[in-house]
Amino acid sequence: MEREPAPRGPHPADGVEERVPPPRRPGEDAIGGTRGRGAARGSGTGARPGGPARPPGGPACPADLAHGSARGQDHPGHARAPLRRTSVRGQVLEALRAALDSGELEAGRVYSAPALGERYGVSATPVREAMQRLAAEGAVETVPNRGFRVLARTDADAAALAEVLLLIELPVLTRLAATLPALPPELRPLAARAEELARTGDRTGYGEADRAFHAALLGLHGNPELTRVADALHRRAGSPRARTPRPWAEEAAQHTALLDAIERADTATLATVLRSHLGVRG
Repeated sequence: MEREPAPRGPHPADGVEERVPPPRRPGEDAIGGTRGRGAARGSGTGARPGGPARPPGGPACPADLAHGSARGQDHPGHARAPLRRTSVRGQVLEALRAALDSGELEAGRVYSAPALGERYGVSATPVREAMQRLAAEGAVETVPNRGFRVLARTDADAAALAEVLLLIELPVLTRLAATLPALPPELRPLAARAEELARTGDRTGYGEADRAFHAALLGLHGNPELTRVADALHRRAGSPRARTPRPWAEEAAQHTALLDAIERADTATLATVLRSHLGVRG
C-alpha cells in the first residue's frame, strides 16, 4: 500500500508571504527594544548582567533620550522622533554662545566639559564638541587635561577683527548701493528689533539681532561662504562691541543709517557709518 506523503508547511513558492523582520535601528535589540548603556539585550529596564534593574519611572538612560522613546510606546507600530546628537550639540553650542555673550562664562577662567554638561543637563560629549567649535571660532582655547579657557580680548584683538570685517563688508555694501533696485522689506524690522533690545539692555538678545541684521544684509550678495565667514567674525568681535565707548543704542541706530545710505547710494556716508559701527579706529 502506497504511503501518503507527509504534509509540509507553507513555502514562499506557494504564494504565502514570507514575513521579514524590519531592519534594526541603531541602539535596538532583536525585538525592537532600546538598549541603554550597560543594558542587557532584550531588556526594557536597562538591567546590567549581575546588576540591579532600573526601577520603573526612574530617570531615562541617555539612549532612551536619544531615541525619544516613551515607556509603552517603543514598538514598531509607533513612529519615533529621535533627538539626534547633532541637535543636542547645536542646542549646547547656542547655550554656550549665549553664556559667553552675557559674561556668564568669565574670560580667563577654565571650564571642564563634565562640569558644563552637568550645568546644562547633558553628557560631556556634546559639550566637548561645542567647545571645539568655539575654539575654532577663537572664543575659547583648549587646556589639556583640564578643559577650555575663555579667551579675553584685548584692544588689539578688537581692532584687528573690526578691520577684517570692514574689508569684507564695505565692498559688499558699496556694490549693493550701486546695484540693488530696492531693499528687501525684512531689513528695517530687523534694524528696529536690534534698537529695541539695545534700549532694554539685553546684551545676548542684541548680539543675536545684530548678527541677524548683518547676515541678512550680506546675504543679498548671494555668496553663502562670505556670509558664514562674516558671521563667525561678528561672533568673535562681540556685540555690543565692548571696546567702543558709545552706548548700545547708538550702535543699534547705525543699522538704520546703513540702510538709508544704501537706499540713497551714498557710498561716502555708508563708509563712515560702517567704520564707526564696526569700531574701526582712525
